[in-house]
Amino acid sequence: MYRLARTGGSLDVLRRLARRAEGWAGIVDEDGTVLQAAADTGHPPGRDAAGIAAEGARELVARGVGAFSLDRDGYTALVLPLDSASGPRGTVLAVVAPRPLPGGLATLLADAMMPLALAWSSENVERKRRRVDLAESRGREAVLHLLMTGQLSIAHQVAGALRPKLPDPVRVCVVECAGGQRDEVARICADASGGRTWIVRCPVYARHLILITPAEDGAEPERPAGGSPLGVTVAGLVDGCVVGVSEEVPLSDTVTAYRQAFHALAVARGLPGRHAGFGSSPEPALVVGAAGARWADALLAPLLAHLPRRSQDPGSQELAATLASWLAFSSHATQHLKIHRNTLAARLRTIGELLGLDLDRIADQAALDLAISIRSTPALHRPGGPDHGTPADLDTILRGPSIQEWAAQQLRLLAQAGPTAQETLRTWLRCETQLGPTAVELGISVPGVRKRLVRLESALRRSLLRTPSARYDLWLAFRAADLTTP
Repeated sequence: MYRLARTGGSLDVLRRLARRAEGWAGIVDEDGTVLQAAADTGHPPGRDAAGIAAEGARELVARGVGAFSLDRDGYTALVLPLDSASGPRGTVLAVVAPRPLPGGLATLLADAMMPLALAWSSENVERKRRRVDLAESRGREAVLHLLMTGQLSIAHQVAGALRPKLPDPVRVCVVECAGGQRDEVARICADASGGRTWIVRCPVYARHLILITPAEDGAEPERPAGGSPLGVTVAGLVDGCVVGVSEEVPLSDTVTAYRQAFHALAVARGLPGRHAGFGSSPEPALVVGAAGARWADALLAPLLAHLPRRSQDPGSQELAATLASWLAFSSHATQHLKIHRNTLAARLRTIGELLGLDLDRIADQAALDLAISIRSTPALHRPGGPDHGTPADLDTILRGPSIQEWAAQQLRLLAQAGPTAQETLRTWLRCETQLGPTAVELGISVPGVRKRLVRLESALRRSLLRTPSARYDLWLAFRAADLTTP
């Protein structure tokens, strides 16, 4: 029995007891709820074996006796309390066997009590540990979500119950590891950073860890003390691990840093060192100026002013968070927001109707992504900021000198990628980023289109095929260039 408890736990002990009793064996709480059970497949008991066991458990607890037996419908239930020092109070072992009882069953039950109680107690501790780990993981995920939506004060309040303290300024690292390695890699990351890194298991990608590090810990180049940056250290410690690192940003701009790190990850996959930092490039939201801020406010105003007709319908804040998540993660937003795909589809329909936009079009998606980025940029959207003047349209914003300079920088990178790069990307965007129609227009295979886009990811230092994708920035850059072309 002790060997069974060590190797197979309480369930194997119960299976042994059920076979010996030619019936049913289980662990039942004081209310009669079956917590774990096994039945003899060769001699299945009556359909109400669990009911007989539950009745016996309630009687034993009510009477406060050391053992109890109950006869029902040709079966006998033997009920004994598990050791209260090892198992939860009121938990009992119940065995239901046909009469007459097999010889030696009572002795076997006595022998099984202690190993079964120890195994059950150990399993309870492990279950509680997993619940605590899950609660902590969900708490960290909630803090990340608050940071991504700009709710810093609430994020600090929730993070106060966890460790470490949220740093500011920060760099964000996205670590991609092999399946099943995430917990071990999280421990390595915590050790490598001296416990100063905020580590979150990505709710969208099962192989990703998101690290929010103090800016100096992820600095590129190496720190004065001679230690390696955290991303380089992690990539060197874990075989097959790939790391992308953002630029230094304020904590309030965590969402931008995450996108930068995700784009850097796409580049790192093709490098021998399996590590890359984000190439310096201004975000379009930072160069649109006051006119861009007014345009973003006007575009999103119907959504932000929305009042739900019913109390159970999502409000403006929930719809705005859904839109931001969907623009960043596409269909993976269901995992990010923990909602059903039908709920996501219904919310997107509502958003499209409120804004008067077609969310299936890359042009409207790019406009909304830019508007949301502008509103989440503190330098452009703060109390006392510009709020006067008639809002311009998107084309007017894209004709501005700063955004034109930004677009030219994007296209210069593209020019270095070869003669087919611009044609491939323009066709891909014109086909709403669908690989099949793009392949038809280019006259090549779908794998051929995919290979071209993978090569362009390295040239542009941006992710294209996986979300968050650079497709919105590329659409804006092409549109800005086209507006000044005679």
